[in-house]
Amino acid sequence: MSVHYTLNLRVFWPLVTGLCTALVCLYHVLRGNGGARTEPPDGADGGFPLLKVAVLLLLGYILLRCRHAVRQRFLPGPPRLGGHSAFSSKHFPEPSLDILLESYYEHEVRLSPHVLGHSKAHVSRIVGELVRAGRARGSPGPIPGGALALAFRGDFIQVGSAYEQHKIRRPDGFDVLVPLRLPPLVALEPRSLGAEPELAPAFHGCFVCALKAPPGASGGHWLRDCKPFSDGFCVDVRGRRLLSATLVLRWFQAHLQRSLATVRYSLEGRCRVSLTPGGLEQPPTLHILPCRTDYGCCRLSMAVRLIPAVHLGDSVFLVAPPPPPSPAGPLSELPGGLRGDALWGVNTARQEQKLLSWLQERAPPGACYLKCLQLLKALRDLGARGLDPTAAAQWGRILSSYVLKSALLAVLQREGAPAPGWDEAHLGERLEELVQFLRDCLLRRRTLFHCVLGPGGAAAEVGPLPKVLREAAPVDLLAAFDRQVRELAAARLLSTWRRLPQLLRAYGGPRYLVRCPPPRSQRTQGFPEDEP
Repeated sequence: MSVHYTLNLRVFWPLVTGLCTALVCLYHVLRGNGGARTEPPDGADGGFPLLKVAVLLLLGYILLRCRHAVRQRFLPGPPRLGGHSAFSSKHFPEPSLDILLESYYEHEVRLSPHVLGHSKAHVSRIVGELVRAGRARGSPGPIPGGALALAFRGDFIQVGSAYEQHKIRRPDGFDVLVPLRLPPLVALEPRSLGAEPELAPAFHGCFVCALKAPPGASGGHWLRDCKPFSDGFCVDVRGRRLLSATLVLRWFQAHLQRSLATVRYSLEGRCRVSLTPGGLEQPPTLHILPCRTDYGCCRLSMAVRLIPAVHLGDSVFLVAPPPPPSPAGPLSELPGGLRGDALWGVNTARQEQKLLSWLQERAPPGACYLKCLQLLKALRDLGARGLDPTAAAQWGRILSSYVLKSALLAVLQREGAPAPGWDEAHLGERLEELVQFLRDCLLRRRTLFHCVLGPGGAAAEVGPLPKVLREAAPVDLLAAFDRQVRELAAARLLSTWRRLPQLLRAYGGPRYLVRCPPPRSQRTQGFPEDEP
């Protein structure tokens, strides 16, 4: 994906005008405060030609604005989309859609690599100091130290769209895994819940972790020796001691608060930091605010989710808490005596990053699949406009960024590798193909499997996986949603695609683009029931 910068004329010329005005005022002040003043010759103006400078700047601004508008207006578009699909040829002229997509991507979607790089480096420095301080402090809580203490491993792992090159809009949100070090006397026996028939589909991607004795430890002595750890971080389920995600998350948040108090003073000159606990349903969030003395070029306020993680092996982690199970009901309703606070989610971000890198290496130059993913996420955000908060939240869950990324990977794996049709000239066609694929998954009850926990997974491309993941049942990302929700989401998706030119003109792009009337907002308690 080619990256280039464009000059923001709305900011540049007012800034130049203000700077020149300030210099002229400073010149007059210094000249007026001087010593002896000499009279200018007859007919000569002793003052600086301020009016001439302002007129020249205004003319330059108008000329560059006109040049920029003409270039955008007559920008040649890619070839027309082929075929007679119900998505495109019937509803809008393809050349204008291509121009609108490019303009919207440049002005509303694409992130500046410079700003994103600075933001990631700043997050890495702050989180690194916090994690190192947490490792040095030891373990607070029920086990204040010794061989049975839970502690930070000392490193952190950056995950999410910002590190996979498909984040959109603003680099102000990041996800970071903080691996935990278990005591030497404690070993885990993880088990997938994907094959549990009595569980709702929303929980099939969850895991439980039972404690077991490490190799060479005797059972009776081991139970007695690890009892303090078991009492502090485990719950009893069906006669077995399971590591509790809730108790570990509670310890993790308290330990982060103490560690932040240690490093806050050393960070005062660079930024202001605060920690917002996420309770028992969300990981804590570290807020990084620029301080008043920070004159860097990228003064952004950032939020970093710090996620406690337990390493399973081969760069696979169990994370707390598990994904929100809202489509299936509250955790208290789990059958078979299974407790919700014993459930863990799985994070395979490293494998997904390897898969994206593997696809990028095999892709021809100029492949646009990451750009398609960014525009698909922007399409999802446009489709949420006009919905009430409840419907918007449901829309965001069923078309989450992870679901959209999994759809892209499924299409690419189905084709074997990015074909020549994935170049920039076919951007509209490839975006339409992704919308069609999602429509089929939602309406025809087709499965959209987890890219690693699917049938066969992607082991050949991402390397070895732990045994518990190789033996886990496939996880369908859409199985948790009932038929009505899927049909409404599919209808909303098709309606958004058909109205895409009007939405792009109404909500994005520069002011010189011809504006269309914004679409009529439909505020309902669900998705608008417009048929495909």
